[in-house]
Amino acid sequence: MIQYVLLFSRQGKVRLQKWYQAFQVREKKKIQRELVSTILARKSKMCNILEYKDQKIVYKRYASLYFCCAIDADDNELIVLEILHRYVELLDKYFGSVCELDIIFNFEKAYFMLDELLVGGEIQESSKKNIIRAITAQDLLQETDEQARVLEEFNLL
Repeated sequence: MIQYVLLFSRQGKVRLQKWYQAFQVREKKKIQRELVSTILARKSKMCNILEYKDQKIVYKRYASLYFCCAIDADDNELIVLEILHRYVELLDKYFGSVCELDIIFNFEKAYFMLDELLVGGEIQESSKKNIIRAITAQDLLQETDEQARVLEEFNLL
């Protein structure tokens, strides 16, 4: 089971975080600080899996972003690497070629995609087509709501 997901830049700025286990705020900040500094200090040829406390940390760098997951010590690391890759593929498919700015300015879409992929730290949907379909439906719903608000604002409804 995935305990948390972190996305951070090469400069160490956390861009997205999703916690599936309960941690106190102080502990979350400590984990973030320690993991970001540890992962950024590693050389690119080193293994993408490391041990941290009683967890395994699985991470992968895509362009300027690091995608990082914490899993239980007895979970399969390769499946988690595949989940991270699937998430990046989803982001790429939705944003074109995803970059750090896409995550910064469209963080709600990034969270929505992650929530469609994972629920409670477990994989919910593996089909990219179904996830993109859900995101497209959400976009249409949001667009319809915005149009209704504009019409209502101008007393046209």
